[in-house]
Amino acid sequence: MSDKISEIFASFQNYLRNEEELCEEIRTITRNLNKSAEDILMILQNIHNENNTEENIIVSQYCATSREHFKEIQVNYARLAEIVPNDQYYRFHDKWRVVTQKLCFLISLIIYLEINVLVTKETVAEILGVKNNRQDGFHLDLEDYLMGLLELPAELSRFAVNSVTNGDYDRPVEIARFVVNLNIGFKLLNLKNDSLRKRYDGLKYAVKKLEEVVYDLSIRGLKLSPNQNTQKTE
Repeated sequence: MSDKISEIFASFQNYLRNEEELCEEIRTITRNLNKSAEDILMILQNIHNENNTEENIIVSQYCATSREHFKEIQVNYARLAEIVPNDQYYRFHDKWRVVTQKLCFLISLIIYLEINVLVTKETVAEILGVKNNRQDGFHLDLEDYLMGLLELPAELSRFAVNSVTNGDYDRPVEIARFVVNLNIGFKLLNLKNDSLRKRYDGLKYAVKKLEEVVYDLSIRGLKLSPNQNTQKTE
């Protein structure tokens, strides 16, 4: 009887050891992803320090340099896809959720700086090197994508203010229009998720701040054309 009990608990020990080894490897990969995200963020923070002389060219260079880091990021996500069982994605999801949201934000910032559009979930998944749909395997979770997008307005709001300081009066109007449209998009969602709803409050604050910046430019006569006005939101 004692041998049978020992055998049972030995199997438990093997399971726990394998589980810990898997969790440790996931933690290592996540640390690598965090390091890449921090490196990209440090590069992109330089956009706030430039004056308006050849600013678009310089910003494009920062974006190009940032994109180089995604080669390593794709390798790390490929490793996650390899070691995480297909049916246990959400069991371990919390371990890479935060860094994935950060990377979604950084990708959305890069795409906006490059071509002034909102990045799609499909494009984010492609840049990360993961699947877009849950049924296809290791994928980009919709909530992670949305949480990443909701970090973008605060960064763009800061960029708009710094652009005014650097003498660029067109960019804040463009940013304001973009963020207002982003806000309209999120209003279409029925946000029952607490985390998303709380972060959405930051988007509303960014809209208000940008409207104030654009209004200030308007009363000072620094907006170049009337058709650049952004509509007021409720």
